[in-house]
Amino acid sequence: MEFMSTLQDGLDIHKPSLFELLSEQQLSSLITPSIRYLLVLATQRYPRYLLRVLNSFDELYALAMVVVERHYLRNYGGGFTENFYGLKRERVLRVEGGEIPRTQIAAAGQVREALKLRSGDVWKNIAIMVGLPYLKRKLDESYEIHAPQAALLGPRYNRDSLPEDATVRQRIMYYYKWFIRNVYPTINAAYYFSLLAFNLAYLFSSTAYSSPFLWLVQTRIRRLGEADHRAIALAGEPKPLPAGHARPGQTSIFHPRNMLTTIIPRILSGLKLVLPTSIFALKFLEWWHASDFARQLSRKAAEGLDLPPPVISGLPRSVPTNAEPVKSTVSLGKPKPSSAPAAPTTVQPAPQKLTPPISGTSGLPILTVPPPKEATSKLCPICLHSIITPTAAQTGYVFCYTCIFRWVEGTHERQVSWMEGGSGGEGWGDEDEAADDTKDSQDQEGDSKHASREGRWESGKDRCAVTGRRVLGGAEGLRRVMV
Repeated sequence: MEFMSTLQDGLDIHKPSLFELLSEQQLSSLITPSIRYLLVLATQRYPRYLLRVLNSFDELYALAMVVVERHYLRNYGGGFTENFYGLKRERVLRVEGGEIPRTQIAAAGQVREALKLRSGDVWKNIAIMVGLPYLKRKLDESYEIHAPQAALLGPRYNRDSLPEDATVRQRIMYYYKWFIRNVYPTINAAYYFSLLAFNLAYLFSSTAYSSPFLWLVQTRIRRLGEADHRAIALAGEPKPLPAGHARPGQTSIFHPRNMLTTIIPRILSGLKLVLPTSIFALKFLEWWHASDFARQLSRKAAEGLDLPPPVISGLPRSVPTNAEPVKSTVSLGKPKPSSAPAAPTTVQPAPQKLTPPISGTSGLPILTVPPPKEATSKLCPICLHSIITPTAAQTGYVFCYTCIFRWVEGTHERQVSWMEGGSGGEGWGDEDEAADDTKDSQDQEGDSKHASREGRWESGKDRCAVTGRRVLGGAEGLRRVMV
């Protein structure tokens, strides 16, 4: 009687709840930033080998996930994280209601084989599991880069105009940025709205699809049944060797056939054990960094350490304020008799000469601005006004966003004035003019002060405005500071 009532009520024990699907999606979304974070830490120690890998992380991760997801879809019927939750993917029956409960109970094995994903279905699911998240990450990154720049810089945004003689690449980039700033927000909102609509419909059993993309490929997510576990266990058993095949000891494990049929599948299947272990390790690290115990331990380890101040190339070393002047009593020739003792002469230390930083590639001096002092620490080192929209360079100095953006782009007013021969920089103008006076004749002194400095100085493009050190990534390497 219980069996008949179950069939009449329509209870489907193989249908996962919405909360199971949301937990699986959340776990899948945490894998990418976790691996990226570990790669960033490793790149800081070995930048020579891992910097290119980090720069192409999205592409390499997508290729790796294609291999992993294809293996799990073909052998386990579900994705990598779906298998961790005991879920699978199967095709939808083209019958009324989409369910055949009696047949599924009487012949579970035959129904499983009939609903199993074919080769084309596997690649369709890989496209929505790997290709769609990759495309969305790239669009989100582009929106974070281009949309805030246009909003902060306003009509003076120098990349918002298309020149008349623009190349094909410039036209493509112009329309792509226009699409990112004007059309993509609407598409992104429609994307999340469609997900919400399908989730609500799935929650109230109005549809068999929890996502609009599953509806497009006609695939649904189900729980693994007894027939699925038997098939997975049978597929994991070693296959008997055919007649005439070499024994295991006669071939190397690095043989291409052994690598493709034995080693690589075992490694991919072993990721099931790596996933829960890595989750535990990441949770432990999260607790370690968030707990007060870690801060107390690091504070005790740093006690008694007297770290020297950082030394920046190109800036003069400060002279101690409590340094006493040097007294000299040395005199030339024979001393003359005198009734009063000779007063010692005081020699003041000569002021140190400021020298600009020198480029390691061109050998030219680099235009920089003076570093902020204690009295001007709240001012932008470039414009010498209160900092608006604080933005930090990779050297640690904080500027106005518009100032450091234009400085790194090489279009700031002080850079343009300095390179054209004006006094756009502070500290190096007198030295440059003195050098011009020694090289030019006396009748050309007036013209040398306003001569172009192109070829004799670097404008500081792609460099920090204070230290002159190169900013990795250009303007994209700048980071906003939350005050």
